[in-house]
Amino acid sequence: MSIGFDPEFAQVFAPMAEAMAHATPPAVGDVPARRAMWEPIIGAASAAQPIPTAEHHATADDGTQITMRWYAKTGAAAGPAVLFFHGGGYIFGHIDLFDGPVSRYVSASGVPMLSVEYRRAPEHPFPTPVEDAYAALRWLHEHAGELGVDRGRIAVMGDSAGGGLAAALSILTRERGGPAIARQILLMPMLDDRTTTPDPHIEPYLLWSYDDSRTAWAALLGDAAGRPDVPATAAPARLEDATGLPPAYIEVGQLDAFRDEDLAYATKLSRAGVPVEFHLHPGVPHEFDSIAFTTDVARRATADRVLTSL
Repeated sequence: MSIGFDPEFAQVFAPMAEAMAHATPPAVGDVPARRAMWEPIIGAASAAQPIPTAEHHATADDGTQITMRWYAKTGAAAGPAVLFFHGGGYIFGHIDLFDGPVSRYVSASGVPMLSVEYRRAPEHPFPTPVEDAYAALRWLHEHAGELGVDRGRIAVMGDSAGGGLAAALSILTRERGGPAIARQILLMPMLDDRTTTPDPHIEPYLLWSYDDSRTAWAALLGDAAGRPDVPATAAPARLEDATGLPPAYIEVGQLDAFRDEDLAYATKLSRAGVPVEFHLHPGVPHEFDSIAFTTDVARRATADRVLTSL
């Protein structure tokens, strides 16, 4: 049997695949075109559950107010919470586009989540996104009491670039001695600026391409992308010593350009004694859950994410 799309996913994806087949991929470096192409795809999953929300703001080190959205079920008991970072290759995406996925997590788990509108590249390159994430984490720790959150049970979670940001934040907090992170939940995380060699087995099925990665990393890192001196707080795959990082849940589709770097990161954490749960979903590409969130593979993935956030 040859590699290919999961049949249920392929059926849901078929109309989008046909439209994409007649579209010209954006050129390397074309950020506006990728924003125009990807934000509608992500937004397709934005139908939200009726979860009450509230807007909050954290102050970054440069004085910028970072918008955050708090999702919590009415009457939820005090306990854990999750700090969530949306995807978008660091170059697109907003918290509004992830209302649906975040609300579904909260509805299914009862665990409240704080979604962060971190600033995007290339307008705001590294280290701005991870510093915004750090400001949000500090805010959640400082306001844990009034929100009914156990400071010892705060997890960080994100998908794609947001997963990379959650991993980078975990490294940064270790370097700075806190605030504490109980768990890192990394969904198809974008971790390595050096992933440039295509895998011919999966390239025909990619949604997020290698050219997309080249564009995104250059926007975040500038000329430093791919060079030896990129820090792990920018590209977590650069990490040399994973000792003492929070337990990790990592998942990725087999037809995802991030597959190998995510596998390697799970191994790196494991070899440093970090507890790791890793899932490789066959037959699905990047953002499979946003595109086809009613499929069996997406439901199983969501259930696993919910369980690990408790």
